[in-house]
Amino acid sequence: MTMAVLKIENLVKTYGSFRAVNQVSFEVQSGEIFGLLGPNGAGKTSIISTIITLEKPTEGSISIEGMDILQQERATKAITGVVPQEVVIHGYFNVEEILRFHSGYYGLMNNKKRIHELMKQLDLWVHRYKKVRQLSGGMKRRLMIAKALVHSPRLLLLDEPTAGVDVELRHSIWEQVRKLKKTGVAILFTTHYLEEAEQLCDRVAIIHKGQIKKQGNTQELVQKLTSRHLTITLRNKMEYTHPALVNYQDNTLEFRVPYSIEMGNFLSDLNFPSDHILDMKIREGTLEEAFKYVLDKI
Repeated sequence: MTMAVLKIENLVKTYGSFRAVNQVSFEVQSGEIFGLLGPNGAGKTSIISTIITLEKPTEGSISIEGMDILQQERATKAITGVVPQEVVIHGYFNVEEILRFHSGYYGLMNNKKRIHELMKQLDLWVHRYKKVRQLSGGMKRRLMIAKALVHSPRLLLLDEPTAGVDVELRHSIWEQVRKLKKTGVAILFTTHYLEEAEQLCDRVAIIHKGQIKKQGNTQELVQKLTSRHLTITLRNKMEYTHPALVNYQDNTLEFRVPYSIEMGNFLSDLNFPSDHILDMKIREGTLEEAFKYVLDKI
């Protein structure tokens, strides 16, 4: 069994009497994207802050490649990259200078090849001599990602990396995250965009008020907590009832079909003459529906 790149065990973080993180445990493996999902105030950013030692855990432990983050702080930071939620402005320096300075924080004094590679990958190359204050919001976000990757980390923490960006940049960031996954980087990803998490994450944890309520493989959670949606439009309205029928309006019937039932068997069970059916649509359950289901049950 391979060792987890990031391992969090029974993490508790309190601020006075307020418990922001409550007995949280999860792991992130090499080459895995793990999504931490929850509403505002759920504890996601507090968890990120403890991983990078901006905050100290009240209880529990965090290790990166088997090293305790507090006992071996320099070693764990050397293999960790972080893209914070807020864009940090470096006004009077240009893009290439910022990446050179940031390389120096990790003792990389001749890192030109890596810097040029990242600027090209993130479409920053043509902007490399621009002062950071001259960049658009999207370019500043790309620069934040380049900074996080400049030392080739083995763990990448992405805290709402696509918040406030346009659709084109969002898809560009998705592409970069997938490429990093293929190289074996372990990625912890927080986002409010559940479609994004469903597209990217191998596993997710749903957190609410500091506690993880559900955790597991993304698609398995969707199938366990949601149903497929079947919509059938009839040529003519007819009397019809069925246990899975949730709505019948005009000539349109809507069914919820559990994943445990094969769709072919379900359609046979409906026993509609084929010439009565005008149209049929099947939609899979979504992570957003699973997320809502979990929160509604709390």
